[in-house]
Amino acid sequence: MTFHLEHHDPATYRRLSRLVGLAMAGQLIVFGLLFSQLLIAAFGASFWLNALGVLLGLVTTSLVFAALRQRPWMSGIRYVWRLKHHLARVSAYLPALRRGMGEGDAAALAVLAFYHQGMDQLSKLEGRTLDDNAELLAEREVVRHARREKGLPERVEGLDPEDLGDFRKG
Repeated sequence: MTFHLEHHDPATYRRLSRLVGLAMAGQLIVFGLLFSQLLIAAFGASFWLNALGVLLGLVTTSLVFAALRQRPWMSGIRYVWRLKHHLARVSAYLPALRRGMGEGDAAALAVLAFYHQGMDQLSKLEGRTLDDNAELLAEREVVRHARREKGLPERVEGLDPEDLGDFRKG
């Protein structure tokens, strides 16, 4: 299944991400305290009952979040999770992809173009800059130049994970 790069507003994503993170933390605190207090009231004070209460709070918070993650307003957060997953997967293949780029392999160039576009988009969504990573910026320019030389567009639309099958990890 091909992963397509999408446009999401960075300010909206950061605001929603902070809000969801705060809500989850608050929910965990409330559920953890609630379950701990209920267990202590039923069975008496114990460190293990407090720990069990926190664990039950974590499970409950996870279940609530799992139910809410398919809501339309969570689309930006879901997209960033998938983007991070695909970027992590590609990063495991970077040495082989770089060798392929050196050999002029069009598939390696496409995957590396996706990697650099995805890293750039992720940094913008999360409010970071890639300016401090000169090696990454230099490689991005090499990939752009190599794609131009081969008559390929500089940008790609997404990543087909099957493209990684041609390369060895590590």
